[in-house]
Amino acid sequence: MGETNSKPTSSTTGPTKPKDSKREAWKGSWRDTRNGIMTSFGYSTTNIIPDENPPDNIFVPIQRDDILPQVPIGRHHPVPATGIEDDDLKTLHTNKFYANAFLGKQNQPVWTQPYSVWWGKGWVEGGSVQTWGMNVGHVEEADLAYGPGEPAQFYINPRHKQSLILSARELDAQTMLTTDTHLPFSVNINLHTHAISQEPKMTFPVVQGMSFVTAGYRSATPVIQTGGRGFVDWIGPIPLGSRGTVKYRVKDMDGRDWVIYINPVASLDYDATRFMRLDPNTLLGPPGFKGTIQVAKNPIGAEGEAMYDRACGSFVCEARITAVITDGRGTYSLHYAKIGNSPLLMFALPHHIQSLDPDTRNQVTKLQLRTTTKGMATAIWADKLTFVEPNTPSTMHFSPWNPMMSANAKVRYPPEVLAFIAAVADRDLRRAMTDPTPQDSLYYAGKSLARFATIVWVIKDVLSNEVLATAGLNKLKQEMARYVDNQQRYPLYYDDSWKGVVSNAGFNDPGADFGNTYYNDHHFHFCYFVYTSAVIGYLDPEWLTQSDNKAWTNMLVKDFAESDYHGRDYPFSRSFDWWHGHSWAKGLSESAHGKDQESASEDGFASFAVKMWGKIIGDQNMEKRGNLMLAIQARSFNNYFYLQSNNTNHPARFIQNKLTGILFENKVEYATYFGTAPELIHGIHIVPINPSTPLTRPRPFIKEEWDRFFSSSSSSSPHPNPNPLLTPPPPPLPPSTPNLASSSSPKPHTSSGTTNTFPGTPNVDGGWRGILYANLALVDAKASYSFFRDGVDGYWDERWIDGGASRTWYLVWAAAMWEFAKQGR
Repeated sequence: MGETNSKPTSSTTGPTKPKDSKREAWKGSWRDTRNGIMTSFGYSTTNIIPDENPPDNIFVPIQRDDILPQVPIGRHHPVPATGIEDDDLKTLHTNKFYANAFLGKQNQPVWTQPYSVWWGKGWVEGGSVQTWGMNVGHVEEADLAYGPGEPAQFYINPRHKQSLILSARELDAQTMLTTDTHLPFSVNINLHTHAISQEPKMTFPVVQGMSFVTAGYRSATPVIQTGGRGFVDWIGPIPLGSRGTVKYRVKDMDGRDWVIYINPVASLDYDATRFMRLDPNTLLGPPGFKGTIQVAKNPIGAEGEAMYDRACGSFVCEARITAVITDGRGTYSLHYAKIGNSPLLMFALPHHIQSLDPDTRNQVTKLQLRTTTKGMATAIWADKLTFVEPNTPSTMHFSPWNPMMSANAKVRYPPEVLAFIAAVADRDLRRAMTDPTPQDSLYYAGKSLARFATIVWVIKDVLSNEVLATAGLNKLKQEMARYVDNQQRYPLYYDDSWKGVVSNAGFNDPGADFGNTYYNDHHFHFCYFVYTSAVIGYLDPEWLTQSDNKAWTNMLVKDFAESDYHGRDYPFSRSFDWWHGHSWAKGLSESAHGKDQESASEDGFASFAVKMWGKIIGDQNMEKRGNLMLAIQARSFNNYFYLQSNNTNHPARFIQNKLTGILFENKVEYATYFGTAPELIHGIHIVPINPSTPLTRPRPFIKEEWDRFFSSSSSSSPHPNPNPLLTPPPPPLPPSTPNLASSSSPKPHTSSGTTNTFPGTPNVDGGWRGILYANLALVDAKASYSFFRDGVDGYWDERWIDGGASRTWYLVWAAAMWEFAKQGR
């Protein structure tokens, strides 16, 4: 990246007036774009989400936008923003569900759930219909492809299943795809016949959970197709009332039922009854069409069709989230903007249905469609969906915690336990103060600093050793100062192209630091620094007022968890997807199977770090956002990542893996990007053990997981045939194995076959052993503590501790869980 001068303003000043004015102009521009869509489609009514937030809404700015002077600014990111029409001041959503529309060849799917859409771009393969229009797909469980083994190592939804195709005769090899109005839950995808400057022939407003795939046409000749053998059946035209809408019932190439609605502009003299069957695969409409065509899959016959009849003519174009937390009870709402007069029908995921506000439950319908990797989506009548998390973890602090603890509860350790922890902590602190912080990776550096911070916290808060804690804290501040001053080996740059802070390591090596420069894993990488800042600020509040410590840490939070919808320098909630209920790790990398994440636990730790940083700096709204994210993650993780035997959101052939491994939008793979041994797959979903772990990893799941893979009677061998499709997409890579030695180099671990003395405990070695034993504390705290106290046959190997943890912390953790167990908590 080419370096430019930093902004001349300090961290305490706001944005300059010229740029602030441009931001206001941008806010109007995307509104104008949407209103332009309304006008060009011929609609005269819409419900607009007001810019004003309700009282007590927790989504408020963190701090005024400004780039710190020590962070250079560049505009030469190697990934081009292909076909993006928004003004370059618009923040872009690098990790959202629709990124495939502006990356690579732009013809990989976008998953709105329960549908997928992708640009045909003339693609032909195995019986498919060549098209320059937009493919619409929906996949049933019977269509899935499975990997080897029992349970299956993976399952995949067929990506190029052309259920229906929405196109126009005018589209040809000169067609270009653009996107505009990039928002957290939506985007507009446009198909232009020639030059980008011309008005697009077709626009697809794409919103998560939309019940119709809607195509807006502008003076075009509509073409509707299906792949394979063609339409099995076609019934229509069926006029609907006086509004000019005409309905067709069709069976796609698989014989599955869809409804198609032709909605001409009211002022247009257009006969929508004259669609003709041109060939087995193609329906052709009269030319000069202006309006919308909407398609929806209908698995429940007349009852479903009646719902779609009621909803057709309107389409959703935007969503926005608001949330309020009162006395630990979190309520969050998705507000939808639509165009048209008909009521809005939206699909919700299983975790939404579980937490749906009671007042909305009577709007739930019997209409369900399968999603690709998250079970059944359920249709709900609503312009606003409200969800309730009754018990956000407001009492959680730095110390070991469980959901039954009161706000002022404190763990009381027996004297002999404290004595042993003190001896170990003294050694761990000396090692932390002398070992170098890894310099090649923000991820490993952050883990190392977080380990250091936790040891200091234990010495101060658990052991009450002021002298030793002060020595450690002073050294920790020195290490952190290097990063705050941006003097590390690979400094951060502010990328003014995609709007975010990135490591400069990736501009010479795209795979450096697991693709941080390409916006991979920012919540994983930055959360360890945010946590470390929170610990330092807790132990020494004056540190928060010194140098740029507070502003620098806020910068990291803003990069991956910005809370301002109209932020100038960072997109709203880059990593966390408030609709899916968890984060996506993949950034600017075109992906045939969509976004993915392989560490739910680090996702949860990122929310914990945000919560604690907000608590320490007195930002109550930030703290509440962290609490709400944790509550939602506890629900979503146990629906989609952690698989108890009663899980119904994944196929039965996959459930006994007990864990998704890598969860993509279109496939699930029991694996990691760095190996297929169970200790790797499960361990990366455990690390780092932290106070939020008991919330997100419930005991019944851990018991099933442990008995299945790590007890003395289980078989912990990996699947026999690693999936050849699991190839890390170049250039960015997700995070690798935890650092198992003092070196900063990633060292993927393999089992050494060491025997241990505790029955029902894992036969693995290296840092994964410590991770698994720490996890065991939630179901057998005595065995866990005994391991960290006594080792194996009286022998202790420091290599059993991964690079982001310490024996000190694991002892404190396991001993606390043992005390909780004695108290029945």
